[in-house]
Amino acid sequence: MAIAIVTLLAAPALAQQPSGPAAGEVPAGGGGQAQPDASADSGFLNFFRKTELAGTVDMYFHYNFNEPATASKTPLRNFDFDHNQFSFALAELALIKPPTADDRVGFRLDLDYGPVTDWVHSADPAGPELIKHIQQAYVSYLAPTGTGLSFDVGKFVTQHGAEVIEAKDNWNYSRSLLFAWAIPYYHMGVRVGYAPNDKLTLGASVSNGWNNITENNSQKTYGVQAVIKPVTAVSIVQNYMGGPEQTNNTDDWRHLADTTVTYAVNDMFSVMGNYDYGRDRAAGKDVTWQGVGLYAKAQVNPFFAIVPRWEYYNDEDGFTTGAQQNVQEFTLTAEVKHSQGLIMRLEYRRDWSDIDFFTKNRVPRDNQNTFSVGWVYAFSTKQ
Repeated sequence: MAIAIVTLLAAPALAQQPSGPAAGEVPAGGGGQAQPDASADSGFLNFFRKTELAGTVDMYFHYNFNEPATASKTPLRNFDFDHNQFSFALAELALIKPPTADDRVGFRLDLDYGPVTDWVHSADPAGPELIKHIQQAYVSYLAPTGTGLSFDVGKFVTQHGAEVIEAKDNWNYSRSLLFAWAIPYYHMGVRVGYAPNDKLTLGASVSNGWNNITENNSQKTYGVQAVIKPVTAVSIVQNYMGGPEQTNNTDDWRHLADTTVTYAVNDMFSVMGNYDYGRDRAAGKDVTWQGVGLYAKAQVNPFFAIVPRWEYYNDEDGFTTGAQQNVQEFTLTAEVKHSQGLIMRLEYRRDWSDIDFFTKNRVPRDNQNTFSVGWVYAFSTKQ
């Protein structure tokens, strides 16, 4: 899954040189008491000068006009499924220290709490309680090879998709069908990245599998990625991942091809497309799923944007959604940003299927309409 709460940046400040007597030196006229070692404080302060502290809080109100009997279940949604109530989705705190040519060792630690992280880890073979509050935890090393060969070892979010777990980094509030059903959320393993020039970045990974902290069979899952930027305004991300994902089964491999293309037409208008194709085996036969998502973003001014999204998703074998169906959705989002990190998104969404997958008043029907308001706050010490 490749499109994935905001990437935050800035250069670290330089540490000030300590003044006054050196450590252990008796100050003039003093009573013989040594001064505390300034190096300890300097090391502590340098750590935070080089490390970004970032966080987000995500809450929403959601209304499903089908009025589902189970208030906490809107079909086909993965994070914003609570009907007719104000809901807490996610709180996240992240420590980020990217490796650089001057300091080649880095790390990232994302601590999460809330229903979103419960859902993300609900299918982990090790059980969701093992590590659900740690969305990412990895150490990084930048090898002095060419332009820099990067390594990450640990738990990291997937390379696939046009969206991410944190709402703040997406164009819409609700997640797409492709993000919810076609791709994984995270992996445990090692990944490598190399950018031979400013137009191409290559990546590869070896992991325990889809949403696996612990291995559930004796083989690994392999991923490759190419990020191509032929011109500044265009980004093409091509991903592939393959490996056995079923418990104690190494014969049946799951394959996923994921493509995301983004084009910034100008400063006020951008478009994006995402395509996924997946294949596995279940009950002795091949199963497939595939879909396409199209986005447009009109940035009316720095504080207001309008984002329509349309998707088509083919789950012809019912492997991902639990029903053999072709489903579509259309979303229209109005985004309002405050200058101090607060984002509000008002959203209308319509989902419809070629079967009676939804219900209203306990009567099956082929569509649902929802309205949502999302409130997201994000901060960073590097902004």
